[in-house]
Amino acid sequence: MPLSQPSHSPTQADPTSTAKVAEGCGTATHPAYLQALAREVQHNLLHQHNWTSLRIHTSSPLSHEPLPRPLVSGLPPHRIYVHPDEQIEELKQGLKEEDVGVEREWVLPTRLKEKWSLRRFGEVFDGISEEPAASTPDETQEEEEEEAAMPVQTHVNVKHGKRRGGKRLLLATVGDDSTVVYYIVHDGIVKPRQN
Repeated sequence: MPLSQPSHSPTQADPTSTAKVAEGCGTATHPAYLQALAREVQHNLLHQHNWTSLRIHTSSPLSHEPLPRPLVSGLPPHRIYVHPDEQIEELKQGLKEEDVGVEREWVLPTRLKEKWSLRRFGEVFDGISEEPAASTPDETQEEEEEEAAMPVQTHVNVKHGKRRGGKRLLLATVGDDSTVVYYIVHDGIVKPRQN
């Protein structure tokens, strides 16, 4: 094989092999280093934290304009955050954590050395919906099949319409040693939990 042709070896990373990449994830939309960062976080969520139905988003689900940077969405193995009012309702109904299903979450991949301002977070929040949606019929069917495989009591959901607490995302901060740390970030002020 001539040296000028790229070889495709099994050791090369294929971004679609670990999870789905959303449509519009072209190199013209975002720089390659941001796409690589999104794939790194996607890989961490899949293999270290057992998330499912992972996707990389490059355009806003609201305006279809490019997002400030690629975002990841997916289903965590358990709920990431419970709003205090929702927690009170669940306690009154006698529900346990395993009785309530998980929600699809947004994840914002960042590097530790980056400096983030409220304006930059605001630009990201302006481009996302409260909860990411499975946009293709195949993904919707896949999520329904995963949900159907769970015990019957997990289908109980105390949510009423909109997500309580408004928009939120997980800030995935990747260090120089590839360690990923996750923080919950809300758009605005959220009522604190009761102990």
